[in-house]
Amino acid sequence: MIHTKLTMNYQLSTINYQPSKVLIVDDNPTNLGLLFEYLTNCGFKVFVALDGESAIDQVEYAQPDIIILDVMMPGIDGFETCIRLKDKSTTRDIPVIFMTALGDTVDKVHGFNIGAVDYITKPIQNDEVLCRIQTHLKIRNLQKQLQEQNERLLQSQAQERQKALELEQSFQKLQQTQVQLIQAEKMSSLGQMVAGVAHEINNPLNFIYSNLCLADEYTQELLGLIHLYQQTYTNSTPEITAQTEAIDLEFLESDLPKLVKSMRVGAERICQIVQLLRNFSHLDEAQLKLADIHEGIDSTLLLLQHRLKAKPGRPAIEVMKEYNNLPQVECYSSQLNQVFMNILANAIDAIEEEHKKSGIRKDCTEGNGQVIEELCRCSIHNTPHRNPKLWICTEVKEGDRIIIRIADNGSGMTEDIQRRLFDPFFTTKPVGSGTGLGLAISYQIVVEQHKGQLLVNSETGKGTEFIIDIPIHQSKKETKRQEETLPLSLTNS
Repeated sequence: MIHTKLTMNYQLSTINYQPSKVLIVDDNPTNLGLLFEYLTNCGFKVFVALDGESAIDQVEYAQPDIIILDVMMPGIDGFETCIRLKDKSTTRDIPVIFMTALGDTVDKVHGFNIGAVDYITKPIQNDEVLCRIQTHLKIRNLQKQLQEQNERLLQSQAQERQKALELEQSFQKLQQTQVQLIQAEKMSSLGQMVAGVAHEINNPLNFIYSNLCLADEYTQELLGLIHLYQQTYTNSTPEITAQTEAIDLEFLESDLPKLVKSMRVGAERICQIVQLLRNFSHLDEAQLKLADIHEGIDSTLLLLQHRLKAKPGRPAIEVMKEYNNLPQVECYSSQLNQVFMNILANAIDAIEEEHKKSGIRKDCTEGNGQVIEELCRCSIHNTPHRNPKLWICTEVKEGDRIIIRIADNGSGMTEDIQRRLFDPFFTTKPVGSGTGLGLAISYQIVVEQHKGQLLVNSETGKGTEFIIDIPIHQSKKETKRQEETLPLSLTNS
């Protein structure tokens, strides 16, 4: 009755009521027969082996759930058999219970050390064997369940990480799309503004410029007529003499041509500004075209001229150019000009910020009225305060790329800011002073649109350098086709 209850309880506890497989390894046929019959009646599927070699062979294909292994056998003994089973990944996890008549504690410890889970002492008691088998099968089933749960948990974590990565990538794509839309709208608005300015200024400007030539001619004729009157009528009336002195005729004769000439120079300057505005936006160049990089930089500097001039508390910003001989570059000109604008505008901001800090340091005094020397020194290049400067250098790299370096002696940046510098909507400026899109847009233009690199080197208090590295040709086939259709004046410029 006890055996039947134990067997029923074990069968109910097995998964899907599948009989567990037991391998008995013993060189004694009598013991094999008794255990085989007893365990078979208990509902197990039993395999037998007379020695260690055949046991190892059977384990490979039978894959038993538990092994009852005699210690003392001919050939390889139970200890060696267990060692070999534990060396294989396919049989390593199968529980091994040793059967032995040895009562030496050293032997038992050795058995546990090589991987056995339990011992059965001969002569064998059937009920004891059944209880030990059931116990270790339950332990193994629990271990399997725990392993499966761990695997499911790891798989779930991997799936969650993948979802988080996909969400982050989607968010980045969304940000990039948003930046691109803002950039497109910004450039469209700029183009419309420039077109409007050019249209509104050109007509009256042409009228003024063309009439200035006539005004100069008429002025010379009138002055010639006055000289003729003076030579013909040497004795003037008192009224004429008084009026001549009142208007300072001699000064008027010398200054009027200069006035007309300066007006012509001013009109020509306005013409240049309008042309530079058009060059900056390149309204008629929405595709890849050959462009003069130096012309784009100069156009941008002209638009920023008002910010480079001296201000109260700050001298004029000196712009130092080191232009090397560059070929025309295949690029999106208006977009690159936008990059120059963003970088130069930020450089001017950094210079102004550093100059404000320098001014504050100069105002610091000690209690005795002495200016604190260390606080009065500007940290740029570890030298006393220098006039604000911008450096713009260009060069050809390896024959197929160009490098544009834009540096300033402004306030510089920390490493943390440099890491986030090109992130969309990141800005260190006060609210309302910047959107945090300028450098993010510039990065996309240089890296994505022109297959180049946009790098930054900076140190707090020692200025900042931006490095633009772009290929001279984006598409050799397309460039060759464009050069064949370009006007001769452009290809030779």
